[in-house]
Amino acid sequence: MKILVISDTHIPRVADDLPAEIYKAIETSDMILHAGDFVEIELLQKLKSLRPTVAVYGNMDSTALRSTLNEKEVITAKDFRIGLIHGYGSPADLMATVKKEFRNVDAVVFGHSHAPTNIVNDGILFFNPGSPTDRIFAKSNTYGMLDVTDKNISGRIITINASR
Repeated sequence: MKILVISDTHIPRVADDLPAEIYKAIETSDMILHAGDFVEIELLQKLKSLRPTVAVYGNMDSTALRSTLNEKEVITAKDFRIGLIHGYGSPADLMATVKKEFRNVDAVVFGHSHAPTNIVNDGILFFNPGSPTDRIFAKSNTYGMLDVTDKNISGRIITINASR
């Protein structure tokens, strides 16, 4: 199972749409996770029309998104439990902050910092795809892919081709 992971898209504030590369990756994905900070609801609606999509709201999201989405979710992919949250507070403490929000999960997907993270800590995968549209706290635009098999869940951070 391939799960495309994005966060901090900030559309339409920092970009009009997602990079074309992400739409190509969606074509070969089984589902989409969005870890918040869409900004407006139109991107959520578009993603849901393309693939099954699970999303949470972030601190920059509109009232429409906050009334549609939850602050956090837990999904099951194969036999793995994945916690999904935007995150909050200082980026320096973000992994510890999001860890406290979930019990009995195999992975935590989060955003907020715009900095890609792909770390296993205490047997839990902590995965932040970065931002595909905003480089305020990162050197490049990125998104992520979770690969889920019967025996393993792993993440990949993908740098978006700068020549889009």
